[in-house]
Amino acid sequence: MFNDIGPLELVTLVVLAVLIFGPDKLPKMIQDVTRTIRKIREFSESAKQDIRSELGPEFKDFEFEDLNPKTFIRKQLDNDDLGLKEIRNGFDLKREMAEVTDAVHGRESEPPSSSSSATPSSGRVDMTKKPEKLDPDERPPFDADAT
Repeated sequence: MFNDIGPLELVTLVVLAVLIFGPDKLPKMIQDVTRTIRKIREFSESAKQDIRSELGPEFKDFEFEDLNPKTFIRKQLDNDDLGLKEIRNGFDLKREMAEVTDAVHGRESEPPSSSSSATPSSGRVDMTKKPEKLDPDERPPFDADAT
């Protein structure tokens, strides 16, 4: 429960408790807190037992920890009935990201061919090339996908 509290933090909490409650009331406060925690745990366990008994024998393997989404997903991924490991391993994230960045920059995912033109076959303007000087009457190229 308190795995992430270091020794310095624990000492600080003890000093604060002594300063706030005083050395006379501190033992009684500790007893009250431990008693309350114990009652909450007992109530929680009895509620879990009531739920298990109400669900019946078909849910005998039901664990309340499975209601945590992370635990549920991890358990489903370990249970390979659906072939999820093959699907997960089938994704090449580096290749996918390279394709996305190439598409964003207007490059093709394969190495470019020897002929280079200002406008690729898709009709879009290649924004990676240095723009040529425009005439005073000429408008700059418009890319509908960029707006």
